[in-house]
Amino acid sequence: MGRILYAYLYAASICLIVLSTTAQASSINTSSGLNMPPGVTEISREVYSLHMTILWICVAIAVVVFGVMFYSLIVYRKSKGAKPAHFHENTTVEIIWTAVPMVILVLMAVPATATLKKMYDTSDAELDVLVTGYQWRWRYEYLEEDVSFFSNLSTPREQIYEAEEKGDFYLVEVDEPMVVPTGVKVRLLLTANDVIHSWWVPDLAVKKDAIPGFINETWFRVDEPGIYRGQCAELCGRDHAFMPIEVKAVSPDEYQLWLASRREAAEAEVAGADREWSLDELMERGAGTYNTYCAACHQPQGQGLPPMFPALAGVGMSVDPDGLRAHKEIVLYGKTGTAMPAFGSTLSAAELAAVITYERNAWGNDTGDLIQPSAIRAMLESQ
Repeated sequence: MGRILYAYLYAASICLIVLSTTAQASSINTSSGLNMPPGVTEISREVYSLHMTILWICVAIAVVVFGVMFYSLIVYRKSKGAKPAHFHENTTVEIIWTAVPMVILVLMAVPATATLKKMYDTSDAELDVLVTGYQWRWRYEYLEEDVSFFSNLSTPREQIYEAEEKGDFYLVEVDEPMVVPTGVKVRLLLTANDVIHSWWVPDLAVKKDAIPGFINETWFRVDEPGIYRGQCAELCGRDHAFMPIEVKAVSPDEYQLWLASRREAAEAEVAGADREWSLDELMERGAGTYNTYCAACHQPQGQGLPPMFPALAGVGMSVDPDGLRAHKEIVLYGKTGTAMPAFGSTLSAAELAAVITYERNAWGNDTGDLIQPSAIRAMLESQ
């Protein structure tokens, strides 16, 4: 009896392992209680159905195994005079306790394999989006659409530091959501610029690692308009919790209007490098760029987190009259061996000029330096 119980306990543990594997695709959603959400795609609904099927199989096994175990403990206890049986191996029993768990696993593997095959089938996609993970933001490039942008956390820092009450979408709201048309198969090509990230949206049943130097593929198709949120599911650094994902599904007509607006914004950004900016314009633009891309490391008031993230307020090259060239270079090209990335390939000339001007004139630095986007563009083109 003891060996049979061990065999079925083993089967129950295997069930739980398979159950947790299916949960990786759609995990717990805080808005749907203790269970994973059914989701909004065909695949997510299949994953949910598979999850529930395996859950009830595990429940049934647990009821039988623990029922027999507790019955044996109660009825055949020593205080009632029960004597332990002495017997040798039984070939028939050993075959049964090996075969039954195997049959259970095969019955679970068949539907799970069918669902996994669908999840990995990225063929016949109608829209391709290159998703690149950065510390700590996402970049979306719509291939063949001439549209690309960064998506950053938009939760106010006041909420993060508990100076304000937390909003309904605390840490899962962004400034620029990924927009997709409904009824279209979207293929995601995932990679990373620095460390391993993971693009995870439970309602879409998508969870895929973004690995530097490697491209992973996955896909989804949303049938109904809506906003679906997720997060980076990989421990990617000190601000890992501040790397949300927001997918906005709209009608095909709305999607075309959105594409047109993104192209117009990109053209305006390029044109911005050809005109002269005032100090006030650069400071206003630079404040927004700094708070989005720099404040996480160097802190909102430029105080930094020494020694890893040096202070910018009142010290160093930010206030050195002879440090302007070095300041430009470290922002554009980064610094090898440190956490300072190269922003020259990710931000526009206007954004780069504005943030450098801001850092040299904010927090009492007051150098009076004014950097024009045309000068930044010239530096980038000379490389």
